[in-house]
Amino acid sequence: MPTMSFAPAGSAVPRQGPPVESPSIEGSVTADRIYRLSLLVFALCVPLLMLLIFVEVGAAAWPALHLFGLSFLTSSAWDPVKGQFGAAPAIVGTLLTSVIALTLATPLALGSAIFLSEFSPPWLRQPLSFLVDLLAAVPSVVYGLWAIFVMVPILRTGVMPFLRDTLHLGATPFFSGPAYGNSVLAAGMILAIMVLPYIAAVSREVLMAVPRAQREAALALGATRWEMIAGAVIPYARTGIFGGVILGLGRALGETMAVTMVIGNRHELSASLFAPGYSMASLIANEFSEATTDLHVSALMAIGFVLLIITLIVNGVARWMVSRMGAEVRA
Repeated sequence: MPTMSFAPAGSAVPRQGPPVESPSIEGSVTADRIYRLSLLVFALCVPLLMLLIFVEVGAAAWPALHLFGLSFLTSSAWDPVKGQFGAAPAIVGTLLTSVIALTLATPLALGSAIFLSEFSPPWLRQPLSFLVDLLAAVPSVVYGLWAIFVMVPILRTGVMPFLRDTLHLGATPFFSGPAYGNSVLAAGMILAIMVLPYIAAVSREVLMAVPRAQREAALALGATRWEMIAGAVIPYARTGIFGGVILGLGRALGETMAVTMVIGNRHELSASLFAPGYSMASLIANEFSEATTDLHVSALMAIGFVLLIITLIVNGVARWMVSRMGAEVRA
């Protein structure tokens, strides 16, 4: 027989009803939803802002791109009076200065990163890393002033004649011609100083993220410390290092003020690194305030549009390379 239980006489049996949520819990849930929605809106604002910039610059550049077509990228003519515009010298100048900057800055940045991650004593690592990173905080106009009063005179009176006459490199088209000082070479050298901290910082973090077991395995096989770094650490971190170099390239492509002050600002194609030149950013900075016709403004916006596309591609590749390195380290 089923057993039956009875409540004692005079006692009240509690009723079972639906659970009642506390007002504080309801408020927390609402606040959490508002917080997540706010974060979503803020996150969407970034790509939306990038899209708006891309659309606005592209719309302003369309008249010049539509009128000149592909010849806008291949022509060297730049005559606002006659309405002739070609961006080839500015594009070539931008690429040349960026290549010079990476050629000079990458060995210095990589050497600095290897020293700080592998050889530096702990008491020196943080102060030295701070000093290297501090180079990125110096305003570009300060770099430009230093280049005008210090670097350019040294190039004009010492470095350029040495390269041309003493090393007899003047026979090549890249180191021929008079030593003006203000030149593509000067712009590339000042850019090298400016991109060095970016490459060094990324390379240092990537090298320090290499697992300790990678180093110990190489040493256990009889490798010296230098062989361990060259054969085990750097190959493991090569993707991240390359990403840091590409980030430095993206920084060099868009630099304006320092390059404008030392590149010479001459709109012509020249094989010599001693010759003055132009970059896309310096061309826009020099002529935007003087552009009086709609076509002139559109041509400058077209140069900005090309520079924007190149910068987006370069930085996208760099981010992908760095993220790939992070995935390899986690694996």
